[in-house]
Amino acid sequence: MNLDYSYSKLSLLLSGQNSSDSSPIRSVSFDTRKITNGDHTLFFALAGVFRDGHQFIELAYKKGVRHFVVSTAGSTKSFPGAQEIVVNDTLLGLLDLAKHHRNRFNFPIIAITGSNGKTTVKEWLAQFLGSQFQVSRSPKSYNSQLGVALSILEFNSKTEIGIVEVGVSTMENMIRIREILKPTHGILTSFGSAHRALFDSEHEHLSTKMALFNTVSELFYPDHLNLDKGIAVSTDSNPEIIPHFKLTGDFNLMNVQIAISVAAFFGLDKAKLQQVIPCISPLALRLETFAGNNNNIILNDTYSLDFESLRNSLGYQLATAKGKKRYAIIGVSDASQQHTYEALLNEFKLDGYYFHTQEVSSNYQFHDSSILIKGDRELKMGTLANTFKEKNHQTYLEIDLKAIRHNVNYTKSLLSTGTKLLCMVKASSYGSDAKTMGRFLEELGGDYLGVAYVSEGVELRKNGVLTPILVMNAEESTFGDCVKYSLEPAIFSLKQFESLIKELILQECANFPIHIKVETGMNRLGFVASEIKTLIESIKVQPEVSVKSIYSHLVESDVLHSEFTQKQINLFEAISTEITDNFPYQIDRHILNSEGIKNYTESQFEMVRLGIGIYGGNGTKQLRPAISWLSTVSQLKEIQPHSSIGYNRSFISEKKRTIAIIPVGYADGFKRLLGNGNGGVFIQNNYCHTLGNVCMDMIMVDVTGLKIEEGEPVEIIGKNQTILDFAQKSKTIPYEIMTSFSQRLHRMYVDQ
Repeated sequence: MNLDYSYSKLSLLLSGQNSSDSSPIRSVSFDTRKITNGDHTLFFALAGVFRDGHQFIELAYKKGVRHFVVSTAGSTKSFPGAQEIVVNDTLLGLLDLAKHHRNRFNFPIIAITGSNGKTTVKEWLAQFLGSQFQVSRSPKSYNSQLGVALSILEFNSKTEIGIVEVGVSTMENMIRIREILKPTHGILTSFGSAHRALFDSEHEHLSTKMALFNTVSELFYPDHLNLDKGIAVSTDSNPEIIPHFKLTGDFNLMNVQIAISVAAFFGLDKAKLQQVIPCISPLALRLETFAGNNNNIILNDTYSLDFESLRNSLGYQLATAKGKKRYAIIGVSDASQQHTYEALLNEFKLDGYYFHTQEVSSNYQFHDSSILIKGDRELKMGTLANTFKEKNHQTYLEIDLKAIRHNVNYTKSLLSTGTKLLCMVKASSYGSDAKTMGRFLEELGGDYLGVAYVSEGVELRKNGVLTPILVMNAEESTFGDCVKYSLEPAIFSLKQFESLIKELILQECANFPIHIKVETGMNRLGFVASEIKTLIESIKVQPEVSVKSIYSHLVESDVLHSEFTQKQINLFEAISTEITDNFPYQIDRHILNSEGIKNYTESQFEMVRLGIGIYGGNGTKQLRPAISWLSTVSQLKEIQPHSSIGYNRSFISEKKRTIAIIPVGYADGFKRLLGNGNGGVFIQNNYCHTLGNVCMDMIMVDVTGLKIEEGEPVEIIGKNQTILDFAQKSKTIPYEIMTSFSQRLHRMYVDQ
């Protein structure tokens, strides 16, 4: 961002107040994690569902920010030299600034909306148009009102075409964005069921999206939408160019056809498009995050290299480094390009950066660091990134952070204002790795994290997690660590309570936070109704503790209109009210888990617990699956009639077959009962059932008739075989599948 405003001008623009401070403002920020040097930065104190930006004014000030937009007058009075612009709503103030900034330019602005493919079309179109024009585009998938405003503020005097992604879902907000953005051209991508579910009808969905395009001069869209205006694009369009496209799949084909059609409309000739299109790559590589060797974290963003995308990637690295040293390896095909990026790299105060060319050795050595790898694709920077991977076997888990972000936000949309969200990360966060997910969920604004045992909470604290942590099964021998690492234990018996008090007296603690577990029907841990009076009296005379929450577990929350569940809720309300009435401070209550949030939302009390719903694994159609289990074909073999396969000769082939050996077995979590055709995997979207017994480290599947090669991708859990499908074949539940994933499985995090 390279703005050219003065603070006095912005004060007059946003609040109508004159200011004698004419300091230059070069950028705006709302996230203190992404501020390296606050000079010439205007900080907007945005109010979110979980966090209020006013709480971060001090941190922004410490990072050098002296100019603020606030909604509460006097928010900066304690900070010498700080200036504030007071507005009614800071988000609307940011949108007003974006509207003013947009009105300064008259170059074409292409707005992209729809359910699926927005980011893909935007990135591919930017790559096409960028070969001939100076393009400003939305960073990553910033498509909310806030994201659109930030995208507009990236426009500058050198911009020739703007491309802005819009994901707003309400008519009111879409009209507001249209009036701010004033797009000249539009792209409507495909619809998807996940987005349609948020609307009362498909007509409402389409009408909301189309409201963005009321004033555009030209609109592009897939022909299957059957609109009566604009330019319909089909998978058969552009026959001279599309043969040069290397990716497969109808989804990729339609997206690239739209991008080609728009680029051609803006004057790119066939020769230029034929030159660029072989370099188009899938966006799954965008900001792929994975664990590297030597305790490094690798950010593989080898999709493209330009000034804007490098700034976004460096900002993402800064926000996620969590105290690790930060390094960057930038691939440039021409050493003369290095000076273009040096000032930006220095701005982010990296611990070191390297320019990688074909002549430079790749013998890099890093330890305990965050490493951003980015550069021109012809330098094979993706291959370089893979050299940093931990040497795990070919079977791995892919965790979709974008899906998790959606699932958390969707859950929050079901809750009343002020209801808190506790995110469960026990059992290594349901197999996805608690350290990484704890940090990510903290960034999403969860009020609490929940773990089963103290050791899990200690691991989170050691990895920089600061959010309050509830420990549900705190054993008496671990109370010392609860104090040391600021972990909040659940108390479920008087004996356990007395042991905790002894430890707190020994450590001279007062008002130490505890959570009360009550028994309402599960018949596991917890105080029964007859013990509550004694518990209350015990807590009252012990200044060492204060009660943060009261909670219980539902027995059958997945059953709608359950009489037993309603009895549990009624009993919980009675017991919790008896407790809260005896203390002068606020005590939260929670009984709903992921299924309970869906089926008994009206009983959310002051907090809810989201566990498997984080990953879309509880069958709620509005949630998105976030876990994929993938592998590759290690070897292909031709099996002759009457040959046996696997241990104990449990399968004898009656005919000639081709089998594929997949490096996954019961040691990874692929249940042994899935052998002999009871389970299978998908290869090239074809279901391939198992042959013979499941081995510890391998399975054999039938691929007879398929044209595949060794190294072919294999889907164990994914779009063709959901975790629910896989669990049913395994005669269990998704919880057991996820918590059975072996630690030797590589965890790969994508945010696309």
